[in-house]
Amino acid sequence: MLTVLGFAMIATFLVLIMTKKMSPIAALVLIPALFCVAVGEGARLGDYVIDGVGNLAPTAAMLMFAIVYFGVMIDVGLFDPIVRGILRFCKADPVRIVVGTAVLAAIVSLDGDGSTTFMITVSAMYPLYKRLGMSLVVMTGVAATANGVMNTLPWGGPTARAATALKLDAADIFVPMIPALGVGLLFVFALAYVLGRRERKRIGYLTLDEALVPETDTVLVAAGGSGGGSGSRGAGGHAEAGAGSGAGETDGDGFQGLDPNRATLRPRLYWFNAGLTVALLTAMILELLPIPVLFLLGAALALTVNYPDMAEQKARIAAHADNVLNVSGMVFAAAVFTGVLTGTGMVEHMADWLVGAIPEGMGPHMGLVTGVLSLPLTYFMSNDGFYFGVLPVLAEAGAAHGVSSLEIARASIVGQALHMSSPLVPAVYVLVGMAKVEFGDHTRFTVKWAALTSLVVLAAAVLFGIV
Repeated sequence: MLTVLGFAMIATFLVLIMTKKMSPIAALVLIPALFCVAVGEGARLGDYVIDGVGNLAPTAAMLMFAIVYFGVMIDVGLFDPIVRGILRFCKADPVRIVVGTAVLAAIVSLDGDGSTTFMITVSAMYPLYKRLGMSLVVMTGVAATANGVMNTLPWGGPTARAATALKLDAADIFVPMIPALGVGLLFVFALAYVLGRRERKRIGYLTLDEALVPETDTVLVAAGGSGGGSGSRGAGGHAEAGAGSGAGETDGDGFQGLDPNRATLRPRLYWFNAGLTVALLTAMILELLPIPVLFLLGAALALTVNYPDMAEQKARIAAHADNVLNVSGMVFAAAVFTGVLTGTGMVEHMADWLVGAIPEGMGPHMGLVTGVLSLPLTYFMSNDGFYFGVLPVLAEAGAAHGVSSLEIARASIVGQALHMSSPLVPAVYVLVGMAKVEFGDHTRFTVKWAALTSLVVLAAAVLFGIV
């Protein structure tokens, strides 16, 4: 019964947000509350929610101060050279822009933190997508999938969890998987190329000079596009006003791109801000302090040094309050979902049912089975729930048929490309929030490509004899 209700709750949630019948925050709160009552656990709903909030509170705190920190870094102009450099490399060509998004997300993912990756990637790429009228779900989908592949780094989380759960060395899990993960990353780049070609066909592309001209009352004439070569971006053949370009416009959402004269710039403090950011990311990788503490200290220091005047500090915090509220609110709403899913025992029953459904004849192929199961299980469960709750059971089943724990552990990380777009991953709300994309739209577009990427990694692992 709990198994059926668990799957029904997840399916109901996904359908409602993908059809836009409910907002993600409302669905994350109301759907689990309803199902909690349906299983007869309504009296314990408060306990489940408090447990869930307690588990996710550090993550919410980290995201709040990380958004403030990177928001300030955007304000002071730290990423302006990156945006200008990418624009010149991409030459306003949608293919290069989408591939550049994948490459940038993969590189920044080396820090092991998805939220940081998405904040930096969106900060750099958002003005380009808006300026050229490109699809923002392409940006979020490519960034999330590239980050998902890179999320398997030993310091990224899943590999460390698998090593801890099965008492293995993280390097023994990760190093042999490098060829398969490399194939997965190449597939993401190839996917970005294909999606970029699709965008180029849809909207054409501008020359660099055209991309940098002011947008007001400017007709954008694209080269090589479909529909007779017309590259218009808005009604009546005119550009959408203020899409955030190198000319310094501000778009309708209030996002300011590369305005070289904005009052928040602090060019004299550029190297201080760059050094502070490098130091912060280094401390995070070396785990010198908990990540929420690092971002709290970093945000406070960045605000104090760049904006000594208290009124300016308040103005910067207010400028990023919408993102902070949206993301932290989403995290706490997700705590209701995970709290009910875990507290009622739905997750445990769903996992037991899936493991029990494995045919006896598949025993010798438990590595492959684990890889396939990692896709839905890490999408519908937290990494902690999968690696500490389900993986040991799969490893025991594999051991009974002579399959090593190392093989099971390696197979368990192939689903991370899909996991990064799960509604239970707080970082994805940073991505869609900063990109101003509906979570349902992101899910509809990304899930198929992310699942395909995970299957490519698994196929490569099997082909290379890793799994």
